[in-house]
Amino acid sequence: MAEVSQFDDIAVDSVEHIERWMDRAGLGSGPLEDMTTIGGGTQNILLRFSRSGRGYVLRRPPAHKRRNSDETMLREAKVLAALAGSDVPHPDLIAVCGDLEVIGSAFYLMEPIDGFNPSVEIPDRYLADASTQRLLGFAVLDGLLALGRVRPAEVGLADLGRPDGWLERQVSRWQRQLAGYSESAAYSPDILPWVTEVGRWLAERGPRQHRMGLIHGDFHFANVLMDRDRPELAAIVDWELTTQGDPLLDFGHLLATWPQPENAAAVLPAVALPVLPSDQDLIEVYLRRSGRVYEDIVWFRVLACFRLAIILEGTYVRGLAGQTSRKTGMEAHQRAGALLDQAMNLLGKRA
Repeated sequence: MAEVSQFDDIAVDSVEHIERWMDRAGLGSGPLEDMTTIGGGTQNILLRFSRSGRGYVLRRPPAHKRRNSDETMLREAKVLAALAGSDVPHPDLIAVCGDLEVIGSAFYLMEPIDGFNPSVEIPDRYLADASTQRLLGFAVLDGLLALGRVRPAEVGLADLGRPDGWLERQVSRWQRQLAGYSESAAYSPDILPWVTEVGRWLAERGPRQHRMGLIHGDFHFANVLMDRDRPELAAIVDWELTTQGDPLLDFGHLLATWPQPENAAAVLPAVALPVLPSDQDLIEVYLRRSGRVYEDIVWFRVLACFRLAIILEGTYVRGLAGQTSRKTGMEAHQRAGALLDQAMNLLGKRA
């Protein structure tokens, strides 16, 4: 991931507080060195540094914290701890701090991952080899399938989220979130095309099969790190939306954002890999390895488009309120519209 040397995201006195906290936790000694901000995201802050010869990555909420930002940090850390020893590629958790007195927010430390984010950079060896690009695409799917096999109760996550009634409340939950944006005087949901029609279609139908498991909640190319030397998944990152739900939602999310000509405008962000597997290639493999049915994949893909569009629209509303840049907000709004266009195309194919 891209790195820019700076201290803008954390005050100097906070660095001193982190050093003292790490002293108490037995995590090295002396100053934090080589501190850099890891770029690529628009929400939470990632800081890479070293201490006593060991590398660390610190993850904390953004400067403008949301109401539940600290709880989200602690939940992420709990998920990473639970995944230890599993076959799901993820950053190893080192330590977590829930004491808001240290830097003003919860945070955790994890091991650095030596990998690249395909939405930020593509090594030359991948660009030069079509077969390697295809293998990379299937490696991402392998990671998703591995996550879908995790049973929350078996790894200490039985209390994560609200599994009872999860499917039944999905559409209404996101409809309420969209309606809540209207509390901003500058926003009206009417400017988001097709959202009413897509919501109605989802509410009137449902999947034939429903299975609960652990879901990432934001699974796409911007949230994975790939091995630099081999077409393998090094780690899935950004676990802030992880909960119990149907793993088909993660697959729907991957399909909705998969880089291909028909949905290029919705990809978050663009990935310069022209020879990836097609979405149909992914679907064929997923059907064979998961035992799910095609009709349910379509429904969850539409749900993923609907859900992600409404999440992105929240960034647009924050842009209107001055809590993020207007440019970032407008880009999110345009991508939300593109996702709903994709959903309408899927509805037409299935109707």
